[in-house]
Amino acid sequence: MAIPLLEYKPSSQNQRVSGYEIPNENTPRPYRIENCAENSDVQELIWAAYRQVFSEHEILKFFRQGNLESQVKNRAITVRDFIRGLAKSEAFRTLVIETNSNYRLVEIALKRFLGRAPYNKDEEIAWSIKIATAGWDGFVDALIDSEEYLTNFGENIVPYQRRRYKDRPFNLVTPRYGNYWRDKLEDARYIEGDIKNFLALANSINIRTVTYTSVNLANIKIPDTSRETVPQGIPVSINSSANFPVR
Repeated sequence: MAIPLLEYKPSSQNQRVSGYEIPNENTPRPYRIENCAENSDVQELIWAAYRQVFSEHEILKFFRQGNLESQVKNRAITVRDFIRGLAKSEAFRTLVIETNSNYRLVEIALKRFLGRAPYNKDEEIAWSIKIATAGWDGFVDALIDSEEYLTNFGENIVPYQRRRYKDRPFNLVTPRYGNYWRDKLEDARYIEGDIKNFLALANSINIRTVTYTSVNLANIKIPDTSRETVPQGIPVSINSSANFPVR
């Protein structure tokens, strides 16, 4: 028996309030499959989906899902199913799932699939329980099949950050993994790598022996540099009638 999603109170974030901003270069561009008349347009939509789901601005060949791309180009699957397939791919699991905790996975998934940040800690806890009970695939299905997703993106729109009128977009400020995972990798590198290579490093250091040369001070003549010494050939005149003030 599946545990139902815990209740939480949504807060009034930007995407829940109607705005009257004038569109500009910061306004997110929706990518719709029905607007793709040529193959290049479909390819641009596919790249937009990769950027949204993977948050990577340079998609490597290893990350690409050729089977899913082919189905989208042939209209065999919808954009929503394409997003679902990318979220469940092995590449996404390697890049994101295996390097983050359930709480951070909830934050990443809400930003990339629903286009908004978590409302509060209660929502993060509720969805993290969904991951723990239904697994990542069940969590992805719950998000993409939700009323919120269908209302805002439907079947043929690539998810995007809704009502982004200030700050930078999510995919520019959300790193691949959290600080705790980065620190864990650094600690492992220092503990395993440095200890393993310390002996080799110590043996590779070439220590030179310093040889001291004795110096004989007996034959060294020190010149007289006192002020009373007058060089030969220079006459010295003394004025004995000079008057000095008496205090």
